[in-house]
Amino acid sequence: MANDIESRLAVCSWSLQPESPGALVAHLREIGIPRVQLALDPLRENRDAWGKTAELFAAEGIEIVSGMFGTIGEDYSSLDAIKESGGVVPDEHWNANWANIQAVAGIAAELGMKMVTFHAGFLPHEESDPGFAKLLGRITQIADVFDAKGIELGFETGQETADTLRLFLEELNRPSVGVNFDPANMLLYDKGDPIDALVTLAPFLKQCHIKDATLTKEPGTWGTEVTVGTGEVDWPAFFATLAKLGYDGNCCIEREADDQRVADIKTARDFVTQL
Repeated sequence: MANDIESRLAVCSWSLQPESPGALVAHLREIGIPRVQLALDPLRENRDAWGKTAELFAAEGIEIVSGMFGTIGEDYSSLDAIKESGGVVPDEHWNANWANIQAVAGIAAELGMKMVTFHAGFLPHEESDPGFAKLLGRITQIADVFDAKGIELGFETGQETADTLRLFLEELNRPSVGVNFDPANMLLYDKGDPIDALVTLAPFLKQCHIKDATLTKEPGTWGTEVTVGTGEVDWPAFFATLAKLGYDGNCCIEREADDQRVADIKTARDFVTQL
């Protein structure tokens, strides 16, 4: 298992908070993983700094395994705030988000990407909810743009239960759209057991994030993100489940807390490869 997983590990570029592609390359070299899930918004917002990313990566032997984009106005200050502001749900930002997403799809295609992930936003639990049809329409529109370029989409997990997400994906019924499974997010949002969720979402699995967390002690508040191997994700069960499902896709290490990102990602790499 160890050798197999090592070749499939990648690093989420935004975890490293790089100010330039050169800085990102230096971090990846230090970590020892020449594969990256690349945040695409910096390339869209700052072509001067990020325009030479493809050439630089090619020269350094760095592989882009997938992309990621964010949306406008996301507020992670509380669970309620992100429920209101997350993804492509808010009407006030939809036109601007839609313009950005079309630009991002073009950049992803230029880079030869086969998959891009994002937070769709809070999915309504009931099909009768008016928000369900609205979101279904927007996601269909987004999927059309990426489909036309041969790019798959992965939803980040966490803001809803696995059952709700699966219902939405079944209703959407697009083979090109699935999930980027993040076990830690299930704990951070307190939306169910990560291993159970992985099994529920198995038919839609496109990519995984390697991240760890502990559940909150106060319902209705965030859990805590921690270094991989020190939280409540059952990693032996996680990888055993992936193996049982026959999943052979990428596992991208993500770290969004604390200020020793390179060290924490190295710890995650060592933990996972020794498992």
